[in-house]
Amino acid sequence: MKYERWLNDLWNGDLASLEEIAREVVSPDFVGNWPGRPGFALGPDSLAAIIRQGREMFDDLTFSIAVGPIASGDLIAARWVGRGHLSGTPAEFHGHDLLRHADGRFTEYWVIAEDPTG
Repeated sequence: MKYERWLNDLWNGDLASLEEIAREVVSPDFVGNWPGRPGFALGPDSLAAIIRQGREMFDDLTFSIAVGPIASGDLIAARWVGRGHLSGTPAEFHGHDLLRHADGRFTEYWVIAEDPTG
């Protein structure tokens, strides 16, 4: 599974196609874990809703790879940077992704990220 598809198609992709892309990129039993919120995303539609909500907070939000991706067995790790405008003010924040994959899709996700709202 390619991390670039995760970042570019889901997090930077077309919002109108987000649910369809999520169903292609993550497994039906996908589990996404955020700090203090284990199991926050359950399945592709839940993940798409979380991504949509986060992206709609910003104007012109984009994510790019800062380090990696680094693959080992069924795990992929990467560091990213998000840039956009929040209430007209430039915003930049960083995070780390760790993903488990099987059968061509991501099955589990752990993220650690700075709070973009300060």
